[in-house]
Amino acid sequence: MMFITFEGIEGSGKSTQIGRLTPVLKARGYDCLSTREPGATEIGRKIRAILLDSDHHAITPMTELLLYQADRAQHVNEVIRPALSTKKIVISDRFFDATIVYQGYARGYDLKQIRILQAIVVGDLIPDLTILLDLPVDQGLRRAWKRIESRKESHREDRFEKESVAFHEEVRQGYLRLAEMEPERFRVIDASADPDSVHHVVTDVVLSSLEKWERNREPIAHGHDANP
Repeated sequence: MMFITFEGIEGSGKSTQIGRLTPVLKARGYDCLSTREPGATEIGRKIRAILLDSDHHAITPMTELLLYQADRAQHVNEVIRPALSTKKIVISDRFFDATIVYQGYARGYDLKQIRILQAIVVGDLIPDLTILLDLPVDQGLRRAWKRIESRKESHREDRFEKESVAFHEEVRQGYLRLAEMEPERFRVIDASADPDSVHHVVTDVVLSSLEKWERNREPIAHGHDANP
């Protein structure tokens, strides 16, 4: 079936929109699986605890990159490919585009090396549709910190939120650059509006893409059987 990913800066509302989209698709008879990176598997949850904890500020860019790729390798083989093989719609909160923008554009790690690792980890698996929830960095960070402060857990996932505004701006511009490079796969949606308005736009985009996929009986863009 289709592989859909959601991308965006911190506080863009990816989890919220996935949580609202999935029941809509299920109500229409689609078999859906929502997942996330990092942390969709037992091994991935342990990797997530390392990556997102601000106490681990000494992580080097290479360590960060390899940990994300390790999480993704487990995610692809344990969750995504098995679900796609049973004709499910898989909706993932982040995938390899996040690594390109966070570790590549924002951290400055070599993009060629990132793509080499990407090819090893995901093979021919490429999202059919990527929803990019875009909004100004200051608005996204306000939302992100509000979410973090509202949680009662002692473990805080705030390592990236503590990065500079300039870092987050590089992330945002990196995403927009990718969307410009792959307009067939990406749909850029204004995430600065209220969640209800964003939900309606997201739902329209996804349902339209699903209808097109069903008419053609093939992936709408760079499908998961295509070459990267």
